[in-house]
Amino acid sequence: MKLETTQEAVLVAYLGAFDGLIGDQRTRVTFRETVKGIISAGSLVCQRIAASSAVLSVAKEGGQRVSRMVTGESTKRSQINAETLTAALCERGIAHLAGADSDELWLIADGSELRKPYAREMPVLMQVRDLDGKLVPGYRTMNVLGITPSRRGILYHRLFSSKEEDFLSESLEVQRALQTVSRALEALKQRRAVTWIMDSGFDDVAVWRTIWEQKERLVCRLKHQDRLIEYQDGQGEWIEGDIQHARQRLKLMATAQTEMMVRRGRQKRAKRQRTPVEIRACPIRLTYDTNVRREGVGETVQKVVWLVEVRLPGTQLKPWLLLTDWLVTDADSAIRIFQMYRQRWAVEDSFRFVKDTLSWEEVQLLDLQGIRTLLALGWVAAGFLYELGVTLDWEEVQLLARLGGWVPRKDNKPGKIVLTRGLRRILDMLTTQTFLDRYRSEHGDLPPRVASLIHAVQSGEL
Repeated sequence: MKLETTQEAVLVAYLGAFDGLIGDQRTRVTFRETVKGIISAGSLVCQRIAASSAVLSVAKEGGQRVSRMVTGESTKRSQINAETLTAALCERGIAHLAGADSDELWLIADGSELRKPYAREMPVLMQVRDLDGKLVPGYRTMNVLGITPSRRGILYHRLFSSKEEDFLSESLEVQRALQTVSRALEALKQRRAVTWIMDSGFDDVAVWRTIWEQKERLVCRLKHQDRLIEYQDGQGEWIEGDIQHARQRLKLMATAQTEMMVRRGRQKRAKRQRTPVEIRACPIRLTYDTNVRREGVGETVQKVVWLVEVRLPGTQLKPWLLLTDWLVTDADSAIRIFQMYRQRWAVEDSFRFVKDTLSWEEVQLLDLQGIRTLLALGWVAAGFLYELGVTLDWEEVQLLARLGGWVPRKDNKPGKIVLTRGLRRILDMLTTQTFLDRYRSEHGDLPPRVASLIHAVQSGEL
């Protein structure tokens, strides 16, 4: 993704947030050019990063220079590692979000896989699921994105593996993310209502307990319909049951229209189109122990929350079951909860787009610290793209897609394969040009047959 001159100036200012981590000028240049190279190459491969940097591409062993920085070999006077980079990124993200004109802040938690199906030598590889549900080698990551109606900021990132010696559990990794982000937002929470919007992977009372202890709210998609709760009968009396029984007491609160990728009726393929929405809700009462998955004896707490069901009539999609501690008592409040979770889908699309565009899964180092640091640098690059507001509508992104073979058509947006192919073609062109320029400088000119071939291609004869 080629940055314009004005965007490069913005990037330099953005990277100023990380100056406190850098102790010498050489590291400062390598850091800046690495982030620029990640954006330009759309890759986390050190050689490709260097080849896409005007400075590192002409430096001796530019790829090794990137590798030595991320593994800590050349940064003895600096503090560049995954933990310090993500802490500075969080601080920058909070400052960016604080400038938004909004009295709410929504937090999107994203637990995702970094898949390395063909890797054998990378350290502490664990088993993760690929897109077909099969187990492959890789790592897990936990990420948190903060959003307002007009701004986005990356607030947390951590890569982990169950094979590490000090690994305890994935649930503790989630708890670490919840608590770290909450502490970082302490000042902002004084004037903003904070809501975590989570998918079914966070259907866990220990997660909800921590959020409520932190005086924050949640909207969470449910996975376990056999969860024991209480719901009200026709006379308003609380009776014991589970989520599946409580669905029988749902009341229609609102109808609406939304636009999303769905397959309706006899349509053979999903496409972006308008579809009706029905939103039902009812209160339920949840009982839990405050020390669930903690040592010691806790207290038993009852909390009234709302069960919300979103149906998309005429589509192939199953209803969404959501749990929230926001009141859902009328059409406006019901539509608001739907919009909050719907926004999560939109943000996940953007999240995935940036991750795919920067090719997270290409990281190839044999040092775990280096893998973490290089991935964190990828998130530094992503934070800049979020602040720029990169979307599929960008002219630069459209160009990459066309280079990758994408043909613009209605309801046909470019995906990862064509975007990656477009980035590769630009990278190949830059690499080829750099190699040819070096050959000319060393030998005076290209071999006659090669020069003739290049001339024929450029003139359109081939």
